[in-house]
Amino acid sequence: MKALIAAFCLCFLTFALPTTAQTLDSLRQNIQRIVSAKSVEVGVAIMSGDGKDTLSINGDKHLPMQSVFKFHIALALLSEIDKGKFSLQQKITIKQNELLPDLYSPIREKYPQGVTLTLAEIVEYTVSQSDNVGCDVLLRLLGGPSAVEKYFLSNKFKDISIKINEETMQRNWDKMFLNWTTPKTANQVLSAFYRNDKKFLSKRSYEFIWNVMKATQTGKARLKGLLPEGTVVAHKTGYSGTNKEGIMAAVNDIGIVFLPNGRHFYISVFVTNSKENLDTNEKIIAEIAKATWEHFLIAAK
Repeated sequence: MKALIAAFCLCFLTFALPTTAQTLDSLRQNIQRIVSAKSVEVGVAIMSGDGKDTLSINGDKHLPMQSVFKFHIALALLSEIDKGKFSLQQKITIKQNELLPDLYSPIREKYPQGVTLTLAEIVEYTVSQSDNVGCDVLLRLLGGPSAVEKYFLSNKFKDISIKINEETMQRNWDKMFLNWTTPKTANQVLSAFYRNDKKFLSKRSYEFIWNVMKATQTGKARLKGLLPEGTVVAHKTGYSGTNKEGIMAAVNDIGIVFLPNGRHFYISVFVTNSKENLDTNEKIIAEIAKATWEHFLIAAK
C-alpha cells in the first residue's frame, strides 16, 4: 500500500510540477507576446548563470552593435594592459581637435579645451557613460577596430565584426552595420569574461571592468527599467538614433542581472528595424528583462 501511495505521489508531482523546458517555453511565449504587437525586430539571448538554461529568439541574427562594442574594446584593452603594454594609471592627453562636436561626449562637455586623463578614467567614460570621443581614443591606442575584432576571433569567439570607429559610424548610417554581433555571441562574451575560467583577464582587470559595467549610467529604462529598485545589473547599451525614414536600427542592452538569491543570468536584447519610438523600444527591453527575472526566481524555488 505504501509503495502504491509513493508511486501515486511521484506520478502526481511529475504532472503537477513544470519542467525546465516547460518554463522556458512559457518565457519564450511571454517574450513573443511582448514583441508581437510592435513594429520591430528583436534578437534575444538568455542564459542562466550556470549555463544550463538557454533561450534565444533570432539568436544567430547579425545585428548592429552600436555602442555595445565599447564593452568589447575595453576587454581587448585590458588584455593588453595585463601584458604590460599599457597601464590603467597611464596618462593620455586628449587634444581639443579630438573633441569632435558631432559626437556624443561627456568628456568634451566637461573639458571643452582638451584634457589629460588616466586610461582608467577614459575606459570609465567610454563604457559607463558611452563616451564616443573616449571610445575612439582607445581604438587608436589599440591600433584600430580590426585589432579588437582580431582579439575576439583569436580567442575563438565567432560572429563578431568590428570594422569602424564611432566617428565613421555616427557620420554614415549604412556603415554602422559593419559592426555587428549576434545575441548568442554577446551572451557568450558576457559569460566567458564574467566566469573568467580561461583567465582572459587578471584579477585587477576583471574587478575593474565589472565594477565599471555595474556603474553604467545609460539605458536606465532598458534592462533595469522594470526590475526592483537596487537590482545590480552590469550592462552595456547601444543606440543608433532614427534615420530619415523613421527607422531605428539599434536600441540594445546586454548584461548580467543579479538576483536576490545570489544567482545571476546573462541577457542580450537587440531591438532593430523599429518603427516605434525610443520609449517603446526601451520598454520592450525592460519587459523582456522583467519576464526573465521572474522566470529565474520561480525556477530557483
